[in-house]
Amino acid sequence: MIELHYYPSNASFAPHLLLEEIGVPYALRLVDRAQQGHNSPEYLKLNPNGLIPVLVDGDVVIYETAAILLHLADRHAGFAPAPGTAARADYYKWMVWLTNTLQAMLIHWFYPDRMAADAADVKAHAEVQIAPMLDQLEAQLQRHGGPWFLGGHYTAVDPLVFMLCRWTRLQARPAKARPTLAAYLQRVLERPATQRVVAKEQLPDPVY
Repeated sequence: MIELHYYPSNASFAPHLLLEEIGVPYALRLVDRAQQGHNSPEYLKLNPNGLIPVLVDGDVVIYETAAILLHLADRHAGFAPAPGTAARADYYKWMVWLTNTLQAMLIHWFYPDRMAADAADVKAHAEVQIAPMLDQLEAQLQRHGGPWFLGGHYTAVDPLVFMLCRWTRLQARPAKARPTLAAYLQRVLERPATQRVVAKEQLPDPVY
């Protein structure tokens, strides 16, 4: 059985969403960050970086949220465009951009003290950088007019977009301040799989 090593409201949220959408049996393994579970010797054998999540799929042990999403989408049909198509290239582009650009900047916003002594200044500058990135998400949805991030079909990109947009909810101008993006986020939230994950992780309102 697939195992997802997770912590509520953490970067494991996106793989948790996709697993629930796929509908295959899986087990949740809580990594208790409050008790430094992510730095335990047992967990570091799975991910030497001490970061959440980790997915165990048979003999495969994989970390990094986007990599887990890509793996799951390859293993279970219906959550990624066909290989070799222009749509698949677009899918790769957004998956990499979301994790390498938007998520990376959000980490600076959440953990500014890792970057400099003046944490408040780092946090403020990160939020300024994040705003146009959220505008890009808004523009993408407006460009194609479809219900999901890549257009007419829900893919493995959607859980990542939803998770990262959720992480902006405490900013001065969060993702939901953009009308097209707000409507999209509500559609994702209303999906039964999303509702189940929100309940399992006991996420408070407002979710995003």
